[in-house]
Amino acid sequence: MADRPTVSSIFKRAQEIRQSSPEASYEEIKKSLVSEFSGSEFPSPAFLTIPELDNVAPEEDWTAGLPIVLRGIQNENWHDVVHGIIISLEQVENYPKESGREDDPEKEWRNREKRIKEVTEKSVGKWLPEDLMNVAKRSAKQ
Repeated sequence: MADRPTVSSIFKRAQEIRQSSPEASYEEIKKSLVSEFSGSEFPSPAFLTIPELDNVAPEEDWTAGLPIVLRGIQNENWHDVVHGIIISLEQVENYPKESGREDDPEKEWRNREKRIKEVTEKSVGKWLPEDLMNVAKRSAKQ
C-alpha cells in the first residue's frame, strides 16, 4: 500500500516532467507517465483530488480531468488516468498565464469574500441581537 500512487502524486510527477522538460508536449508527458505507472496499483478513488492547486486556479479548472481519472481507475486503464491528469495539468498551466493566480492580491475581483461581505453583514445584523453582535465584535478585535 505504501507504493500505491495517489492522483496528487501522479499530478506532481507530471509537473516534475514539465519542469525538467519545458518544451515537452502534453502528449510526450502523457506517454512518459503511462510508461512510468503502468503495472503499478491504481490510485484510490477515495483520494481523487489535488488540493494544493486551490490557490493556483479555480476548482472548476484544476478538477477538469478528474472525471476521466476516475473512469480510468474504475476501468483500470492507465491511459485514461493519465489523460485526466494531463487535462488538469493543461488547465492549471494555462489559467495563470491567461488570468493570473487565484490568490493574486492585485486581482481584487478574485476576493470571494468581497462579493458576499455586504450581504453577510446585513444578514448577521438583522438576525443577531445587538448584545451578541457586540460580543462578536469584541472577540474579533482580540
